[in-house]
Amino acid sequence: MKRALLVMGNQILPAELSTLQDHFDVIELWREQDPEAVLQARRNDIVAIVSIYYMPVSKTLIEALPNLEIIAQFAVGTDNIDLEAAKARGIAVTNTPDVLTDDTADTALSLLLTLSRRICESDMFVRVHKWRLNSAMPLGRTLTGKTAGIVGMGRIGQAIAKRCAAFGLKILYHGPRKKDGISYRFQPDLKAMAEESDYLILACPGGAATRHMVHAPILEALGPDGYLINVARGSVVHEEDLVNALVNKKIAGAGLDVYAVEPNVPKELITMDNVVLLPHTGSATVETRTIMGGLVVANLLAHFRGDPLLTPVF
Repeated sequence: MKRALLVMGNQILPAELSTLQDHFDVIELWREQDPEAVLQARRNDIVAIVSIYYMPVSKTLIEALPNLEIIAQFAVGTDNIDLEAAKARGIAVTNTPDVLTDDTADTALSLLLTLSRRICESDMFVRVHKWRLNSAMPLGRTLTGKTAGIVGMGRIGQAIAKRCAAFGLKILYHGPRKKDGISYRFQPDLKAMAEESDYLILACPGGAATRHMVHAPILEALGPDGYLINVARGSVVHEEDLVNALVNKKIAGAGLDVYAVEPNVPKELITMDNVVLLPHTGSATVETRTIMGGLVVANLLAHFRGDPLLTPVF
């Protein structure tokens, strides 16, 4: 008899989902009309969860599943999982590190370039025939010589820095501590770094330690010519302060792949020409999502074979 596996979202690609179905009794929670009823009916059967960054694996859910053994996160960050509750129960947690670094860094640079060169506005300028009517397209901004302040100099932050440097930007970084082996200048004061930066790029983990670290004073320090780029987590930014900063032109614009309550995007942001909005697609390529799904599958199979986990959080 197959073990019951709860898959919480629909991001795993068909081939990897099919592999899971070969080995498990897969409960595709997002397809259920009454998810709560399904969880209640199968609570004693479920031994594993495939979790998705935008769906919480709360203490309540963990406690409701008495035979749960492992949570396999389809992402790097685990801030949607109550890790303390999982650890207290001895439940294993895995994630998918390293494999999405380059795609997420590419997304950050895509947002930076799109904002600076007004790509979305330019596209619309052509589509609505303003070019043909000899209208003047507003000018963009040059990247060369500008300063990128990167919050978080982990794998993704370093990949972003490498790409920024290739476009001629100067690099600063902020984090909880100076990193060994990193040649870029460390700035321990986030507000001071924002004042120096033309682009403030967020690539740090989510969670309590970084919640709302970018709020009104930081945005005011970034200034009316500065841009915010967020490929981290929506929780890192105080979203109401960001909206106010944009409405009042305290910053020049924002490029966002993440939001406070996904998939809900504040209506004010949707109406702004100086904001580029993505639907949390930092890792959304066929290649990377295939590798991520394969890693989720491999961790689950290893656990139930009694083999070491490939990428354990704990």
